[in-house]
Amino acid sequence: MEKWFITMKKADFGSIAEKYHISPITARLIRNRDVVGDEEIDFYLNGTIADLYDGMLMKDMDRAVEILAEKIREEKPIRIIGDYDIDGVNATYILQEGLSALGAEADTDIPDRIKDGYGLNRMLVDRAIQDGIDTIITCDNGIAASEEIAYGKENGLTIIVTDHHEVPYIEAGGEREYLLPMADAVVDPHRTDCGYPFKGLCGAAVAYKLVETLFHVMQREPEDVDYLMENVAIATVGDVMDLTGENRVFVKQGLEMLKRTKNPGLKALIECTGIDVERLSAYHIGFVLGPCINASGRLDTAKRALELLNAKTRREAVVLAEDLKALNDSRKEMTEKGVEEAVQMIESTPLKNDKVLVVYLPDCHESIAGIIAGRIRERYYRPVFILTGAEEGVKGSGRSIEGYDMFAEMCRCRTLFTKFGGHKMAAGLSLEEGNVERFRETINELADLSDEDLQMKVSIDMRLPFPYITEELIRELDLLEPFGKGNTRPLFAERNLRVVGPRIFGRNRNVLKCRLEDEKGNQMEAVYFGDVAECLRVMEQKKVMSFTYYPSVNEYMGRRTLQLTIVNYC
Repeated sequence: MEKWFITMKKADFGSIAEKYHISPITARLIRNRDVVGDEEIDFYLNGTIADLYDGMLMKDMDRAVEILAEKIREEKPIRIIGDYDIDGVNATYILQEGLSALGAEADTDIPDRIKDGYGLNRMLVDRAIQDGIDTIITCDNGIAASEEIAYGKENGLTIIVTDHHEVPYIEAGGEREYLLPMADAVVDPHRTDCGYPFKGLCGAAVAYKLVETLFHVMQREPEDVDYLMENVAIATVGDVMDLTGENRVFVKQGLEMLKRTKNPGLKALIECTGIDVERLSAYHIGFVLGPCINASGRLDTAKRALELLNAKTRREAVVLAEDLKALNDSRKEMTEKGVEEAVQMIESTPLKNDKVLVVYLPDCHESIAGIIAGRIRERYYRPVFILTGAEEGVKGSGRSIEGYDMFAEMCRCRTLFTKFGGHKMAAGLSLEEGNVERFRETINELADLSDEDLQMKVSIDMRLPFPYITEELIRELDLLEPFGKGNTRPLFAERNLRVVGPRIFGRNRNVLKCRLEDEKGNQMEAVYFGDVAECLRVMEQKKVMSFTYYPSVNEYMGRRTLQLTIVNYC
């Protein structure tokens, strides 16, 4: 069951509209996104690269760039160790490009998801020692690798951590003791002693800040690395960071750069996935390009995705892009199968009654556990852990809901895990097979979730009667882009609408089209892309309904019409 509510945040919409030359509707939408005060509104609507914060505000940034500048001057071999997801791959590429441009002797290593697991491990440290590496710099990992870093330090390595994950802690007597690794520098905006004003950066953004600051310190033009902002944009959207504050600027600017990218690999990937480059948006990163980049780390090695970013010729780029697309297609098939198996298990066992779903699919490919967890969470609106058989023991991924801090809850039963990490909304873990059932029982015993917490909330921006929907308003809504987590697409609602001529069409019969008519006889065309058979059944039964929707302009054979995309109905 869904619970619909209209966001009723107060402000002087008229004066905001007048000051920023926008409609009161748009002013209300901005307020609904908790953007308050002249400075914030101006940054939201008009923020540019010039408004980004100085990387030196991050704790240990001065130490990190000082060490790297010295290592570059001394021609010491540096190894960048990233992670196997979209954020880690782009962060690795950013550091590699930046350091190489400054004349560093730098190479890269990315853990294998299955063999190595997440982040820095002893095998990677040993490999660096054998290869005569002097300095390791981590990106999108390292904050939770205290033991591995201590081992590397004992063996004479210089180690710099750049990360964006939460700092692990132990709780004793209501006090938290944060466990910072003993690296030579730890750059992570989530450090409690870090005064950087914006905490929501992804790993690639932290890496970018480091490169930019290093360029500045080594008296090179920081603008020379602006082009890497397209990689920050891909990582920010792909790693599902909130599109607020600095992230908004990174993604807005990065998308514009991506439309004109000079990177042969990204160009080839955009072409082979059939994206209209002029309409490229955050949606395409999240649902088309991103999954292809992630697929290499899931089903093969993330080094393939890094090769794509490093491709020098068009021919090489096209081959790699097509490989990644094919990998992603097979990942989609495996995901569908895994989702079906999980649903079957939930529906036919006592799991159905649990507030936190812990589903063990021993034969499922461990790399798609997180995607399956996300799909199951959408279906049941509960926190979900999908566990799979691994080379050693069991591995799993979790996806959470708004009222449940997944990482904090896992910290309360940390003794059951051999390894774990994550944040409020998502997590990863390893445990012994014998602990699977204990974990399920314990995490449910600890869960303090009310029935209301487990009710999907649909947050509507406002009621919007049909006469207000114009091309001009739709154009103005573009000012609020990019849309994504933390800056959702505006959602409007209207009730007592009569459904006229609903029908299902499309090659895969996956689109529902109808007209909606309000009480005054105003009509709008509408489309729906969810479970179309169920929607049609309800429409034929009810005739008059309430809908949430967002408006757009549909262009077909030179004709422009206003159209609503239905999101929810009742």
